[in-house]
Amino acid sequence: MARHKADLADDEFEIYASYHSTGDGRYIGDLKVIRKADRRVLFPFEGAPQIGPHESAHEARRAAVEYGRAIVAADRAAPEP
Repeated sequence: MARHKADLADDEFEIYASYHSTGDGRYIGDLKVIRKADRRVLFPFEGAPQIGPHESAHEARRAAVEYGRAIVAADRAAPEP
């Protein structure tokens, strides 16, 4: 799976969003969120939810980006150690 850096200008986090297809023609969003200060991977984590399924690759990637932004907002509000 090729990961693409999301369109997000941020000096503190990296968000990589992509997608993969399922056997039934739908798409699942793939996401990786990294806090730059300590290189901690905030997503995925054990038990992380699946992002989708979605009807198109575009929807799946967009959902992954939105979920990544929510993770960043939550970490800014209450940083994980």
